[in-house]
This record gives sequence, C-alpha cells and structure tokens, in this order.
Amino acid sequence: MAKTVSQIILDASKVDKVGVEERVARIQTRSVKGTSKVQGLKMALNMIDLTTLEGKDTQGKVRQMCYKAHHLHDSIPDLPAVAAVCVYPSMVKFAKKELRNTSVKVASVSTAFPSGQAPLEVKILDTKFAVDQGADEIDMVISRGKFLQGEFQFVYDEIAQIKEACGKARLKVILETGELTTLDNVRLASDIAIHAGADFIKTSTGKIQPAATMQVTYTMLMAIQDYFAETGIMIGMKPAGGISTSKLALHNLLMVKEVLGDEWLTNQWFRFGASSLANDVLMQLIKCESGIYASPDYVSID
Repeated sequence: MAKTVSQIILDASKVDKVGVEERVARIQTRSVKGTSKVQGLKMALNMIDLTTLEGKDTQGKVRQMCYKAHHLHDSIPDLPAVAAVCVYPSMVKFAKKELRNTSVKVASVSTAFPSGQAPLEVKILDTKFAVDQGADEIDMVISRGKFLQGEFQFVYDEIAQIKEACGKARLKVILETGELTTLDNVRLASDIAIHAGADFIKTSTGKIQPAATMQVTYTMLMAIQDYFAETGIMIGMKPAGGISTSKLALHNLLMVKEVLGDEWLTNQWFRFGASSLANDVLMQLIKCESGIYASPDYVSID
C-alpha cells in the first residue's frame, strides 16, 4: 500500500550530520590502485551522462558530444561508451538520430529546467514533447520553493503527474540539494520523490553550488537503502555537479558499494552528471595504460 505524504513525513528519518561526515571522511581515506583502479575508472566512464544545457547549444555542439559519447578514445582497449547524453527537449530528436545503433541513451531535462518555475500544465507539455521526440529518460526538477514552504503534497503530486507523462521513459528527479540547505531536507525530499514514482533521484542541476557533495549523496543513498529494505524495489542515484576528478568518482563508487551493494554498480542504477569527469577519467586511463599523463588536448573533443 502506497504511503500518504503525511505518513512519509512522519516516517522520515532525521539525519545524523556528524555520523554522515564521519562515514564520508572514512571513505575518502581509501585508495584504489592497480587493476581495481582501471576497472573502477571504466565503470565510472560507463556511468556518465554527457551533458550540454546552454542557451547557445547548436546541432553542431550536440553532434560533437554524441560522437564523443560512443567514440571516447582509440588508444585504450575495451573502452565502454558513456551511459547517456542529456540535452534540452528541442535537441532530443537530433541526438537520437546521431546515436542510432549505439548503446547510449538520450536523456532530456524538462519541467522548466533549471528553475522549475512554470505552471504544471507547461511542465507536463515540456515532458511529453521530450518523450514524443524520443527521449529515453527525463530529468525533472522539483519545485524547491513549494518544498521550502512546506507544501509537500504539491511536490509529491507534481512528481507523480510528471511520472505519468513520461510513459515508458525513466524519470530522474532533481532535488537541487544546494537550495534545500539541510541534510534533513535532502532526506525528506528524497523520500517524497521516491514514493511519488522516481526511477532515479538526482542531486543537482549543475547550476547551483554546492551540488553533489559526498555528504548529500550519502544521505540520498540511505533513503534508497531504506526504501529497498521496505519494498524490495531498486531506485537509481545520480550525483550531478562538482564531480570533476577520477578520485572523487572512485570514492563515490566505493560509497555506493558500501551503502547499497554491488547490484547498484551499473549504469542502470547509478549515474554521474559530470561531463568534465569524462576527460579526467580518460587521462587517468591513458596514464594506467602508458605510464604517461596525457595533455587534456588529447581527450577534450566535446
């Protein structure tokens, strides 16, 4: 039986901020080397959503990104493609054409990204347009103003209606954690999004700082863990914004393994929203293969 919003609020766990910081600090002391590092880097690469979300986006820019998504570097053996590209709805149809016959998904932001400041009718039309253009995944933003005013039922209902508008497309719900101010708010927003129908919960738009801190991601992973323990249903996680180094990516993967387990270590259940991360991972892989650090010019083709 689905929980009411009142029950979600009543059951919401208070976050032990000190405990979260201690656990994250412990993970950050770990080092991954050798074969395990190479495997981890390739895993991280396969979990990246390459993204371009600017007013100046052109078909040429999207074409370059799509090419990079499945043609990352010729010199590294057994290199996977990234998980997806993420674009505005107006670019979905073009991206789908560029990525035909590849494993790379096309995601689209919707719901008046990044602010979310639009009527529900507009957000639904935005979502349906992206899906009709061929989007495999939708990245929506919640109404943070409504959440911070305590209008939790509004936030729940909006997510549920966008989920319905997605049809077969998977829904990632962006909390914009940098605007939620506390880990308790992050936990409650995570619970609301999960119960309203999110397939993934996502930290940030990448437009607001702080974005995907490990403390925030850990809090969201715990919400997923508790929901899985209660229902047996897996929910995906996508930290986005600020994850630009291989070291930070590997620490995030260690955290996922510790909190959720190996089942979540695929791009079906975990993603990085961090286009700049791809270049750093590629440079680290080149270093592992050749022993020489490459110039960023050798990999920066987006």
